[in-house]
Amino acid sequence: MVTDAEWTRMRRDLRFGQVFEGTVVQVPRPGAIGIFVDIGLSVGGFVDVLLLPEQSEDWPVEGTVADFEIWWADSRQQIRLKPADSRFLRCDFTDFVERVRPHWPAEVGQPVRDPGPPTLDELRSMADAASRAGSARRTPPVPGS
Repeated sequence: MVTDAEWTRMRRDLRFGQVFEGTVVQVPRPGAIGIFVDIGLSVGGFVDVLLLPEQSEDWPVEGTVADFEIWWADSRQQIRLKPADSRFLRCDFTDFVERVRPHWPAEVGQPVRDPGPPTLDELRSMADAASRAGSARRTPPVPGS
């Protein structure tokens, strides 16, 4: 664990989309939470379930070494990652980004910033997006479609 001051200094050198080679160190509840990744920094890395394939058997397993990109890093002392390898990404990642984080392509390469606490409208928007993404994963396909 690092101090808040160390975390603030560390974040100054981080960029959205920055690639780290990492090792999957824990998959606590396949299909439910996400995966923890060691990227060689003094803070942990984490890939959220919403970025991973729908079928947990397609997730990287503990011990997998792969490239991961910085997806987010805020005041919590954890780096949110996305797999660089499309095999480990949700199959509709492009559509997901357009719905949930449409400015992502423009953010790649930009410094990670602490945007401060989200506004009520931002919280509602994030909750709506997460709900839509979650229900889309749970909705069975319609026969003949």
